[in-house]
Amino acid sequence: FLGGLAAGILFFTALFYILKKEDEMPATVKYAPIIAPIALIIGLAALFFDLSHKLYVWQLYTTIRLESPMSWGAWVLLIITPISILWVFSYYRETYPKLEAKLQTFKRLKFLNLEAFEKFLIKNRKIMAFALIPLSLILGIYTGILLSAFNARPLWNNAILGPLFLTSGLSTGAAGILFFTKNHFERTLISKIDLALIFIELALIVHMFMGMYAGSQVQLEALQILIGGSYTVMFFVFVIILGLIVPFILELTEIIGFKVPIIAPAMLILIGGLIFRIVMVNAGQLT
Repeated sequence: FLGGLAAGILFFTALFYILKKEDEMPATVKYAPIIAPIALIIGLAALFFDLSHKLYVWQLYTTIRLESPMSWGAWVLLIITPISILWVFSYYRETYPKLEAKLQTFKRLKFLNLEAFEKFLIKNRKIMAFALIPLSLILGIYTGILLSAFNARPLWNNAILGPLFLTSGLSTGAAGILFFTKNHFERTLISKIDLALIFIELALIVHMFMGMYAGSQVQLEALQILIGGSYTVMFFVFVIILGLIVPFILELTEIIGFKVPIIAPAMLILIGGLIFRIVMVNAGQLT
């Protein structure tokens, strides 16, 4: 969930920077990216604590296996985390002016030439942005592909899972940005993008269900967990209705012109995105 959230935010950050919209969309390019490194670091810590053999984690970085989703994920996380930190630092002077005074102490240390480093990062923002686009897309999709590679888990063994996780991550990223935005243009544009993403996500879920209905007996039995089993209420009430349909209606109402507290659909999307992953990971392990 945290990886998808960070991927979504960083994708929109880089995209709108490349499109030269940083002044029109300050929350997207400058403020919301602070979430990304925090989410990635917490997510990486969770991944590390989940490992059975923690002392051997370095072995992931002794090779690159293009056919392995785990290898893609490990390397992308290693690259995108420091870039996300550097991106935030490149904007610290204008977005966090109070931090400027606190960093005066470090500026007295000659070996920590922060101003020169900041200028270097500002000069190379476009390179970072172009790197973040593919990295964020890989980060958003690799978890779904990783799960779908488990042939022994019928609920996971589905080609739709990768695009579905990516779309969900982009949607939660857009929702995260909405917490920071204050101007009408940015809020409206991000809401419109989120509407499209919610529609795509619902279409992918329907497509996944149809594919499993047309599948083998094993897949039909796996699907029963979501449409008549222990995770039915969580999936349909908290993911489909409260996590997708209700936010879609609220954001559409806001775009039409009615006053809607933007925090409501944004929070519902984030909670729905988290519960979607909880359901898919746990239900998959029962099949």
